[in-house]
Amino acid sequence: MKIDEAIRIVEPHLTQKRFEHTLRVKDTAINLAKLYDESIEKAELAAVFHDYCKYRSLDEMERIIKTTSLPKDLLNFHHELWHGPVASVLIDQEYGIDDGEIKQAIYSHTTGRANMSKLEMIIFLADYIEPGRDFPGVVDVRETAKKDLVLACWMASKNTISFLMKKNATIYPDTFYAYNDLTKRTNGGNGIYGK
Repeated sequence: MKIDEAIRIVEPHLTQKRFEHTLRVKDTAINLAKLYDESIEKAELAAVFHDYCKYRSLDEMERIIKTTSLPKDLLNFHHELWHGPVASVLIDQEYGIDDGEIKQAIYSHTTGRANMSKLEMIIFLADYIEPGRDFPGVVDVRETAKKDLVLACWMASKNTISFLMKKNATIYPDTFYAYNDLTKRTNGGNGIYGK
């Protein structure tokens, strides 16, 4: 699918603010893909569709989770986590985008997961560091992203878990698995990141 077509498809499903965010994620993903020698086309397409289902009704997303192979435990966590997995199903059903790497990058862009591919890390990170984002720690992650993709993802994962813990929010297991895996990957596999 051509990127202009993807943008036209996605725009009506998003608020203006979320659409602008999506375009910034796309541009950030392209820059990261160039920097880390990943497919620009896949990064661009995954970025454009990453929030495709952000504003779908909760009833529709719940139905899709219940009637597809998506993990049913998603329903036990905040609905903010549903839009990535649901989008990974619907882009295939509705537009025939069946590339497994693109679908997985969209699926895990909010939570991360263990053993993320380079493309997954790029979308996870682009969503976190795009220039419109402004929250504690994002500048450090942005700077690190220019030098070390895995370390930047680790920092984003750590910050996300800290933020959710401060809110006394439940945390989806994949987020912990992502953090643990990235911790090992940032320190030669010994599981302790010493800074």
